[in-house]
Amino acid sequence: MSGSWPIDHVAIVVADLDAALDLYTRTLGFEHLYRETVSDQGVEAVGLRAGDGVIELLRPLDPHSSVARYRGTAPMKMHHIAYRVEGLEATLARLRSNGVQLIDERPRKGAHGNAIAFLHPKSTGGILIELCERR
Repeated sequence: MSGSWPIDHVAIVVADLDAALDLYTRTLGFEHLYRETVSDQGVEAVGLRAGDGVIELLRPLDPHSSVARYRGTAPMKMHHIAYRVEGLEATLARLRSNGVQLIDERPRKGAHGNAIAFLHPKSTGGILIELCERR
């Protein structure tokens, strides 16, 4: 087990994906990495290079989804931070045994076929944390 997990991505939920993409690429100069629909999570995701990590812009596919409701009326809102781990299942078991409330008891498929799992904000000081194991 490592003493720290590197940041994989920071996710921002957006109302207008094309406008947010334009802001980050044309105005701020970020490199566009990918754009994909992640049906299992109900979002369209755009990745932008941010050093060794990624800024991930998320557009909810359903305007009544929990992700859309979370954004509310704001044009953009920080949604979660994702940390890269090795051995996601073992990491979840260790966190569970330490009393961390898990949203995902088992890893599930995320963007790019990665294995992901979310930790409940009640156990993480109010921050939604995603753990991501690259495949």
